[in-house]
Order: sequence, then C-alpha cells, then structure tokens
Amino acid sequence: MNHPAAVPTASRENVLEGLADIVGARHVLSDPNDTEPFYEDWLHRTKGDALCVCQPADTAEVAAVVAFCAARGLPVFPQAGNTSSCGGSVPLPASGGVLLSVRRLNRVERVDPQNNAIIAGAGCVLADLKAAAAAEGRLFPLTLSSEGSCQIGGNVSTNAGGTAVLRYGTMRDLVLGLEVVLADGRIWDGLRTLRKDNTGYDMKALFVGSEGTLGIVTRVALKLFPLPTLQATALVAVASADDAAALLRHCHGELGSSLDAFELLSASQLDIVCRHVPGNRNPLPGHPWYVLVDLQSAERSQDLTARLEAAIAGALEDGIVADAVVAQSGAQIEDIWRLRHSVSESNRRHGLNFTHDVGVPIAQIPEFLHRADAAVAEAFAQAEVFCVSHMGDGNVHYTVTFAHDTAEPAALGARVTGMVHDIAMSLGGTFGAEHGVGQRYRASLRRYKSPVELDLFRSMKSALDPNGILNPGKVL
Repeated sequence: MNHPAAVPTASRENVLEGLADIVGARHVLSDPNDTEPFYEDWLHRTKGDALCVCQPADTAEVAAVVAFCAARGLPVFPQAGNTSSCGGSVPLPASGGVLLSVRRLNRVERVDPQNNAIIAGAGCVLADLKAAAAAEGRLFPLTLSSEGSCQIGGNVSTNAGGTAVLRYGTMRDLVLGLEVVLADGRIWDGLRTLRKDNTGYDMKALFVGSEGTLGIVTRVALKLFPLPTLQATALVAVASADDAAALLRHCHGELGSSLDAFELLSASQLDIVCRHVPGNRNPLPGHPWYVLVDLQSAERSQDLTARLEAAIAGALEDGIVADAVVAQSGAQIEDIWRLRHSVSESNRRHGLNFTHDVGVPIAQIPEFLHRADAAVAEAFAQAEVFCVSHMGDGNVHYTVTFAHDTAEPAALGARVTGMVHDIAMSLGGTFGAEHGVGQRYRASLRRYKSPVELDLFRSMKSALDPNGILNPGKVL
C-alpha cells in the first residue's frame, strides 16, 4: 500500500489554519512541547511526528477534519489513549500528516440498564465507562491494566482482550454498534443496541480490530451485564505449566460459569513485579509457577469463597496444586490483583523488553513455553524470560528482556520476535492475540498470512480507503 506524499512545507500554515477553522485554534497543537506526548508510545520505543495534533469535539468535527485532509491527500493518524504496545497509535516519522485525537469525544451518553447497553464517545476512558455502568448496577467487563488511561475507541480498534475474555469474550463480542467516520469524511451510522440484526454484512465487525485503517470510530454501543455482587480470588502455586492446565480443567468442572479469570504467571515475572512496583508482595514464595483464579457472581445466594476453597482443596488432593492462598477480604483481593496489574510497569522498568502477544490452543501452552524457553536459552544466553498468560483463552505474553543499554535493539527485537512467532504459529497459534498489528508486527503479518488473506485485506483497504490516508504504515 503506497503512503500519501507528505504535504509541502509551504502549505503547513494553511493546513493549521484550515483545521483551526473546524475545531478552534486552541485544539490544533503544533508546539513540540504540546505534541510530544502524542508522537511517542507509552513504551518510549516508537516515535513519529505530524504537522499537528487535531482534537475535534464531536463526530461532525471528526468528519470535517477527515474530509479536509482527504481533499489534500494528508495522512490521518487516529489516536485514542495512546497505550498501544505495537506502535499502532503514533504517526510515522516525517509523516506530513495530521494526528487526530479523539480524547475530547469523552462523554458517556446513555446507560440503558433494561437493554443492558451503554453508548459512549470513542475518547471515553475505559475506567470512566465502567464506573458509569456500575452506577446503574451494570458491569462492562473489559478489564485491562491500562484502563485508567486507555480509551474506548482504541479498545475497539485493537479488539482488546484483557483478563475477563475467558467469561465475556473480546471487544468484538462486546460491541453492539458503532458510529464511524470513513476516509472521505462520510459518517456510517451503525450505532444500534440490537442483539439480533441479520440484514446483510456485519459492518461493525469489520471496523473492530482494524486499528483505524478502515475508518475512525467516534461513538460506540456496548453490551452490559449484571453487576457482580460477590467475588472470590486466590493465588495458587503449581509446579509446572502442565499442572496449571490441569488446574484450569479442574476449575471449569468445579466452578462453571462463575470462573471469571485464570491468569498464569512465572516465578520470574512475579519476582520483578515485587521488586519494581512498591506495595507488592508474593504470599507464596519459592514456587516456579503461579495462577490467579478469580470468581464473580451476581447471585447473592452463593458462597464463592467456600466454592473456591473447595475446588482448590480437591486440586491439592489430586496433586496438581502445591499451595494456595485464598483472599479473605476485599483488601486481600486487591493485593492479589495488584500483582497481575503491575506486570507491564515492572517489565518496562526492568530492562529492554520484547513482550509478545501470541495465542495458542490452551492445551498447547505448556509445549509453547517449553519450546520458547529452550530456543531463547540457546540463542540469547544473556536474556531473562518472563511470562504472564491469560491461560483461560490461550493468550500468552512472553517477554524476553535484555539490559537497557543493549546495542541495536531493533535488530535484536526482530530476531527474538521471529523466533517466538515461529513457535506459536507451528502450534496452530497466532502471532497477535489482543494487542493488534500496528507497526511492530507488520513483517509477521506478511510472513504468516496466506496470499489469499492478504489480498482480501488489501481489497477491503482499497474499497474503504482508496487513497490510503487512514493510519498509513499500520497493519498492511
């Protein structure tokens, strides 16, 4: 896909003035002190630049900005919370384009408890949306470590997953409808809250996970669920990933639909979480693997803690659990979950890390870990390996870490990533389970997708964005 040519420097002021006429001068940022946070990802690894950052206030302004840019052949780089780990949310270097931030589209418009639906702008912070739902006795289940800063438009664009996919599915399963600005500035109004609408192609599914390359999501309609009133959480020590897989089967049988999360952590991962993020403590030191098990229910008649304790006791008798601690209070539940939610921050602090977002069939997770550990140990003796896995849905975040001052990080990262991705793909998996493709995984997309699938991708891109102005350099 060819990228649009950069706008000539001489016309830069005209572009800024034209955008200011649409959104107001104070919402067009061009001073480097103002724009720098938008041009660099949160890992401080992927950087780009643009003519300016444009912050429209509503869908009409987004449409007008896109139409303005389309008429001039200017690339448009949509951005929500800028929490991407794949470089999908920042512009390309020397892009000559416009970064369009949706953060002003941040309003929760309506919570509909009877229909179990919520409508919000694409710039709404995930935590704020969840709080608005909870105020009406409803749950929006997407749960991410970054939920205090990530925005719902970005969650849609990457088909976000998180820790509750085991029970509720990915973002694609949670979206009821979308409003999208197309590459020519037209607005597609698919903002419906229907559960069933079998009238042609499922357009909303096309935009979910497209990373802003097919259209810019401006408003979303999402599914809600009854707000859980009970929760039980345990940290369980196991001797191996195989035992963790056996424990998952056991929990499915004993705990059924109340099983909300099943997170696998290596001892090495838990060690650096406790080392780098204050307030964390491992209550069960000395084991090679740990599983965070979480139950939730809206049925007040259940005693979830007793059920969880009984399930773990059975697993202890069967020899698949070495030890466990079951939270006895809300504060202890928070302490256990803080261990999991501190992973990204601890990895960033520890060193130059290459975190992978692979997915394999659940039964293949132990084999993936065995092969990947052996391959990394042989090729990179100086590397440390950390692992956290949404084991209940087969997603493995496999992190290979080097010293911060390691030379030629880009070339090193390509080698590590190629190795890890090859192993995942050989086991019937995927190289990208929930973070998207962005810039980082474009080479893997070309390597592993079939010519037919790539041709279909290009056909969809060409049909919806024939001039290639939407988020160029990402995905394709």
